[in-house]
Amino acid sequence: MSALTPAEIVAELDRYIVGQHRAKRAVAIALRNRWRRQNLPPALRDEVAPKNIIMIGPTGVGKTEIARRLARLAQAPFIKVEASKYTEVGYVGRDVESMIRDLTEQAVNMVKAEMTAQVRERADAIAEERLLDLLLPRRHGEAFSSSTLEEVAPDASRDATREKLRAQLRAGKLEDRLIDVELAAAGGPMVQLFGGQGMEEVGMNLQNMLSQMMPGRTRRRRVKVGEARKLIAQDEAQKLIDVDEAVAQAVQRVENAGIVFLDELDKVAGREGGHGPDVSREGVQRDLLPIVEGSAVTTKYGSVRTDHILFIAAGAFHVAKPSDLIPELQGRFPIRVELEPLTRADFVRILSEPENALVRQYTELLQTEGVRLRFTAEAVEAVADIASQVNQRTENIGARRLYTIMEKLLDEVSFQAPDWSGKEIVIDAEYVHARLAEVLKDEDLSRYIL
Repeated sequence: MSALTPAEIVAELDRYIVGQHRAKRAVAIALRNRWRRQNLPPALRDEVAPKNIIMIGPTGVGKTEIARRLARLAQAPFIKVEASKYTEVGYVGRDVESMIRDLTEQAVNMVKAEMTAQVRERADAIAEERLLDLLLPRRHGEAFSSSTLEEVAPDASRDATREKLRAQLRAGKLEDRLIDVELAAAGGPMVQLFGGQGMEEVGMNLQNMLSQMMPGRTRRRRVKVGEARKLIAQDEAQKLIDVDEAVAQAVQRVENAGIVFLDELDKVAGREGGHGPDVSREGVQRDLLPIVEGSAVTTKYGSVRTDHILFIAAGAFHVAKPSDLIPELQGRFPIRVELEPLTRADFVRILSEPENALVRQYTELLQTEGVRLRFTAEAVEAVADIASQVNQRTENIGARRLYTIMEKLLDEVSFQAPDWSGKEIVIDAEYVHARLAEVLKDEDLSRYIL
């Protein structure tokens, strides 16, 4: 588990997210508390509950990005779900327990990927031997003839022939040769048949039953040596890892380090409705309560406890308020933090400062076509100014407005880039206004285009 200090966590988040210092501090403390909990005596460790958070703020101000970057920093299983897609006990939509099943599935894939990386070298070595066996097949009762293989003498001994083939293989001279390979078959469509909304548990039980009844199958494919090497290495890596150990580690990681980002919580914040949609909203809250409080959820990998999973909820809360949630659920989110709306100055910083800044993204994308894109400081200011204006005049979608404006601004350059290889395109304030003035002038048009 990550041992970063709160200050280091905030510094890492600052590399990608502009502003929102209070929210960054809150998640940094929550993550550090997990590390502190792991260093407590076992008896006390189980008593420490996670410090769940509600982030309150309009769309496009960084709520999702903060949670996603936090999970990446912690190297923890992470899943983002919308509370509005759940319905009471899964009658129409999905039941709330499915988020834990999805989180566990992701953790298993994460641990398997880590284990696969550890055995990659050994898997590659085995894959090479299997390829050589396919290129130099063994025949019962007769000597091997190598007359069909390039650069291999017909009278060479088998071992010498194999080593020459190995040298050719490593030199990449056999990459285009076609060979037949046998690989473990993936699960068929029956595995997915009952995995639909509201029926996860039925599908899970049926899948386990079928997997026990049906023996392992293989499939034969004719592919080039270059592709065969990758496929065989993947196949061998799966055989080398201990699946039971991977599952055990994944479940432990979910239970102690899992993060669930529960978006649109305000959409289910309805109480005392008596009838209509409020009843369903309160039902979703009551279904969420045991998951957030701590309970055992049945997954195809066994029972998973949710007591120490960190829940980060978010919502605009324009109409509803956190106090509109049922009291029991409110009590399970002790930390409340409000995110500030983004200003024009924030837009300028978002365009140019972070490591994943939009200006840098577009510059690098077009560089792949040989086009050098250069933004002047005045152009960045102009884009930020337009984004701020459009957000004020229409729906305020925060930093997401910058994406729509940049796409419209660079539409012509992106289209013509293959024919403009070697050119330098300077984007200045005049270019920005020329491309966007007409759309910006027509409020109805900007409402649809920007």
